[in-house]
Amino acid sequence: MAIGKVYLVMTLGFITVLLAYQLVGEVISKGLELPLPGPVVGMGLLFVTLLIKGNLPEGLKKTSQGLLSHLSLLFVPAGVGVMMHMHLLANEWQAISVALVVSTALTVLVTAGAMVGLTHLTGDKPSGEEIKRD
Repeated sequence: MAIGKVYLVMTLGFITVLLAYQLVGEVISKGLELPLPGPVVGMGLLFVTLLIKGNLPEGLKKTSQGLLSHLSLLFVPAGVGVMMHMHLLANEWQAISVALVVSTALTVLVTAGAMVGLTHLTGDKPSGEEIKRD
């Protein structure tokens, strides 16, 4: 049973680390009036810290994977918020639909362009074996 308690404490410790970085990011974002959300600033700080440290602690990796495996639960409050404003969706559905289609198309085009550009930049061409046509 001691192993379970140690794992729980380690996980809570790493969740605390993640929340501390989020808090620091929030303070920096608000204090400097940055146009970035605090959690994004905190994530950048965590990334820089891990780069300097040179490795990812196993406990942080497991904690992050655990949080990511339940990421869909974080969309429930957003879904409830959307349902609370259903009247706005009913009134503005045309504009929302156009925005969704255009932004999706632009995202696909920009991603494809970036991939083509990086492929040309790196000179990494797919071999004949990687492309299989049926």
